Amino acid sequence: MKIILAYSGGLDTSVILTWLKQNYDAEIIAFCADIGQEEELDGLTEKALRTGAAKCIIEDLREEFARDFIFPMFQAGAIYEGQYLLGTSIARPLIAKRMVEIARAESAEAIAHGATGKGNDQVRFELTAAALAPELKMIAPWRVKKFRQQFPGRAEMIAFANENKIPVEATVSKPYSMDRNLLHISYESGVLEDPWFDASSPQMRDMYKLSVAPEDAPNDAEHVDLAFNAGNCVAVNGMSLSPLGVMQTLNKLGGRHGIGRVDIVENRFVGMKSRGVYETPGGAILHFAHRQMETLTMDREVMQLRDSLIPKYSTLVYDGFWFSPEREALQALVTETQRDVTGVVRLKLYKGNIIIAGRKSPKSLYDPQIATMEAVASTYDQGDATGFIRLNALRLKVRAALKTKGKGA
Repeated sequence: MKIILAYSGGLDTSVILTWLKQNYDAEIIAFCADIGQEEELDGLTEKALRTGAAKCIIEDLREEFARDFIFPMFQAGAIYEGQYLLGTSIARPLIAKRMVEIARAESAEAIAHGATGKGNDQVRFELTAAALAPELKMIAPWRVKKFRQQFPGRAEMIAFANENKIPVEATVSKPYSMDRNLLHISYESGVLEDPWFDASSPQMRDMYKLSVAPEDAPNDAEHVDLAFNAGNCVAVNGMSLSPLGVMQTLNKLGGRHGIGRVDIVENRFVGMKSRGVYETPGGAILHFAHRQMETLTMDREVMQLRDSLIPKYSTLVYDGFWFSPEREALQALVTETQRDVTGVVRLKLYKGNIIIAGRKSPKSLYDPQIATMEAVASTYDQGDATGFIRLNALRLKVRAALKTKGKGA
């Protein structure tokens, strides 16, 4: 039997690799998608082979991640529950998609993941596999009773790793987990499970990897210009960049100024609430700038229609339905709304804040000759507003009269 395992080299997936090999008498092919983990990938192939993998496949998917997943999602203005920029959520369908492709190329019967049975990632991996390759078997060790009995806690996993000479760097004293990619880093569990605990306190300073604390950011603001074409950022400060280049550049800029830290309690798809801390410096800048470009170039009714779909779109991404027909239908509408979202946005970054400093576009719907209070515009007669207001007030007057009549009775 061949199993494709989503592998990170951390404690959970390292233990799972050995456990799968022992319990399924299988050949394990470890797969790691390079989606921006940076130094976390160092020595990963050697570690996987030493742990018992027959093969370790590491593929650079960063450009595809930015181009085909992050950018379309940002065109939709997606933000889950008003705060979360979906950094982990949007990465899972890409990883699972590639796992399915590798499973077919390797003639594997199953794919496996180390997602907990209490979380969202299990759903994202498995819904993607169901949409793309329903014939593949899915193995989720955390939902196997035998596995949970063997590993009731982190201490047992560390002991198992030591007994089996599994090379992992993990301690019982540092239990919070971290997940990194091109869009963000998420932190959860351990001390962070207490929603009263201050994740911005000095004792947590070393936890953050992408950004400085806002109070430690430079005392001088920095300006940055983002150029958009059809809803996608194509240049930063006049330099043309690929989607990957945009994300890398904005991450550095945002991180330097303490941009994009979020501490939230969110609703998981499985029904419970969880507390997460996120760093999304580049994503926060991109989301803000994109919205500013839209305010100048999108028709009011089109914007309101698209905005009404943001909660639905965001929930689909969060819940793992990226490859669903409804998300694809929404994306087609989003693409249409973005045709004229073209121009340049200038921002000022200062101590955790993103401040608009200017916007311009050849597709601008803003006409100062109409909006100005200083002159008479031939296209707008202020007297026309009299009838406009009278018509809109009619139903209110009828209701008021009815209420007055009711009181008289």
